[in-house]
Amino acid sequence: MIGDLPDHHQETLLGASLSRQFAKLPLWLSHPSNIGAFYGLLIALALLLPYRFGIEDNDGWLADWVLHCALLVAACFFLGICSSLITAISGRFPVAPARSLLYPMPFIGLALLSIDRTDILSIYPFVSWTLIMLPGPLYVHLSWAPRWRLLCMLDDGKNPFEGIEHIHDSAKSDFTSKMDTEIESVIDDFESSEE
Repeated sequence: MIGDLPDHHQETLLGASLSRQFAKLPLWLSHPSNIGAFYGLLIALALLLPYRFGIEDNDGWLADWVLHCALLVAACFFLGICSSLITAISGRFPVAPARSLLYPMPFIGLALLSIDRTDILSIYPFVSWTLIMLPGPLYVHLSWAPRWRLLCMLDDGKNPFEGIEHIHDSAKSDFTSKMDTEIESVIDDFESSEE
């Protein structure tokens, strides 16, 4: 059914490379909460080194890491559920997040957290944790949760673009007719000025 849709609808439905990978998964597995929890797990794994080699309280690093890992996964899971509920209520379509801004954020946050944990420089923890946490839930909320809703509609046999196509076509024809009228008036003005 996806192959029968126009190209711009397929692009809206499947998105860029990351969303296309998630779209290949079964719908129950690619639920926004599961994608959010997966992001939380990836971040938790990246935090292993800063927790292991941090200066303070090196004996209890594993317990701290396990606790923070569980909190990260649970928080991202919960935020994914919230995103899917908000998207279901609002019915909004996916928005492409600013990748150039969003993708480097966890790496910068991880670097700042590592610098803070090794006592090279004291950095306010809120900054590093915000940079680490924000990109995943933001991507899920802006991009993946609306796409997942559209995929679920297609799975149920509904066309999520049913009403939009007519609006798009009428707006396009209005724009074309307006441009034609403006071009004709410019041509008429030019011809009258030559006479």
